[in-house]
Amino acid sequence: MSSADLDKLIKITKINRIAASGGDVLHYLKSSENSFIEFGEAYFSLVDKNVVKGWKYHKKMTMNICVPVGTVQFVFTDIKQENFRSIIIGESDHSRLTVQPFTVFAFKGLSDGINLVANISNIEHDPDESVKISEDKIQYEW
Repeated sequence: MSSADLDKLIKITKINRIAASGGDVLHYLKSSENSFIEFGEAYFSLVDKNVVKGWKYHKKMTMNICVPVGTVQFVFTDIKQENFRSIIIGESDHSRLTVQPFTVFAFKGLSDGINLVANISNIEHDPDESVKISEDKIQYEW
């Protein structure tokens, strides 16, 4: 798979951050957006600084990921590991990543304190739907 093909599996959308008295408002996802397929589940994942979570892929789930607190590096590849794509998002780059099924990924916390990953997926969590890959089988140097 070429890097252009990998790019088709991951869409980056800049989302609004509105300055407000008492604390900013961070947009995430609207049902009218093309990235929204349907609602299955929303969840949060905390990741400590310099800790890598992942490598895995989903067979059915499309993810809509953002990082409202902290900064996180996401690394994506295809099942053959022909190309890697690194994307860093967080408080200073308020964006949403839409990730298609069969995209292998992991993520690493970069900020001191809290790194919060949020995901709105099109299906509910099903342990048989995701495939974990041993870190020693991934040829990526963080």
